[in-house]
Amino acid sequence: MKRLAIIILNWNGSAMMRRYLPSVIANSEGDVIVADNASTDDSLLMLQSEFPNVRTIVMDENYGFAEGYNRALAAVRGEYRYAVLLNSDVEIRQQGWDTILADYMDLHSECAACMPKLLNLRLLEADPQSHPQFEYAGCAGGFLDRYGYPFCRGRIFSTVEEDHGQYDTTMPVLWATGAAMLVRMDDYFAARGLDSRFFAHMEEIDLCWRLRIMGRQIVCLPQSTAYHLGGASLNYGNPRKTFLNFRNNLLMLYKNLDRSELVSVLAVRFLLDLVAALQMLLTGQFQHALSVVRANVAFYSIRHEWKEERQRIQASRQAADIPERRSFSILWKYYARGKKKFSDL
Repeated sequence: MKRLAIIILNWNGSAMMRRYLPSVIANSEGDVIVADNASTDDSLLMLQSEFPNVRTIVMDENYGFAEGYNRALAAVRGEYRYAVLLNSDVEIRQQGWDTILADYMDLHSECAACMPKLLNLRLLEADPQSHPQFEYAGCAGGFLDRYGYPFCRGRIFSTVEEDHGQYDTTMPVLWATGAAMLVRMDDYFAARGLDSRFFAHMEEIDLCWRLRIMGRQIVCLPQSTAYHLGGASLNYGNPRKTFLNFRNNLLMLYKNLDRSELVSVLAVRFLLDLVAALQMLLTGQFQHALSVVRANVAFYSIRHEWKEERQRIQASRQAADIPERRSFSILWKYYARGKKKFSDL
């Protein structure tokens, strides 16, 4: 069995791959594989002519992020011990970045997944002399607060820090970014992979939380670095993104919360979501406010579809306490206490 596959999920990303794929190939130990989600551009022709040694997995339709990766990893199951889920808009500037991740996994059998430090490529491309800044999607590893709000070492809500080495320590985290996450194949399938019903957003957080419930570890290794362009899917101003983030976050809470706090946390979240919708309404963000309301309606309408999944997850529980899910409210810390940096929490 080979050690490592780097799987890039592509949909109509010919230009993006032409731009960033050479850096991945040049600086990686693992076999680079492109899983194509039924692209209608010239992606496959471009790969065949310009990157003939890159293996491709061709889907018969666009399965989206979660199911696309589920199918791609299933296609190479049994061939590789680890797989890296890597976005097509990631540039690699460090030789052996993936070796650092895989070596750690070899030595730590308790670890299911890990991630590199993620830096902002867009800013560096605009100004190569600028100081590196963390990238919103994952920074130096992700956490959750009591009510399901994600934050990172290097980013709380919209406040993103510059990287001055302040988070250059290996640290257990609750979730690794789906932009660049190495996962142990056995663990991925034991947890049943990404939840394809989410469609987009929160899938990797949900997967990592399930793995932590199973007693497995997630780690950020900042000795390894990747640069992420970001913003390749729905942009932050899109009401559809707001809907998916709020709905999927509630579904994630329903699936993964212990019975002892499920009702109380969801009750508080309902009130917090109502406040968020009112704030959006008062600031003229009418479509976003409607998206928050629609997300809550959708959640309470469809959560019964996840009942069996919730029961299965709770039956798999090995970790009674998950310290990377913090007991405080990040909203209170950020807005009431003025804590804008992870190091201030």
